[in-house]
Amino acid sequence: MPLQEKTINPSQLKGIVRRFIVDNFLFGQAREFSDCDSFLEHGLIDSMGILTLLEFVSEHFDIRVADEEIVPENWDSLDRIATFVNRKR
Repeated sequence: MPLQEKTINPSQLKGIVRRFIVDNFLFGQAREFSDCDSFLEHGLIDSMGILTLLEFVSEHFDIRVADEEIVPENWDSLDRIATFVNRKR
């Protein structure tokens, strides 16, 4: 269900995305990772998982993602996703 608010607190956004990652990629296991940890470098999500994450984020936060925006600079950590989403909204 898309989030209708135009702005969202970055920590709330990170919490939503973190919960999705834990539930869908870590299978509910409480594995510690910081907001700036690279998903790929820390083995949290593989390249195919990034596409699943992208789909969730774009639908949940009601944003459109252009092909040229699908780069690690926008999608490889909670901090990067929060910055990207708030820029798009």
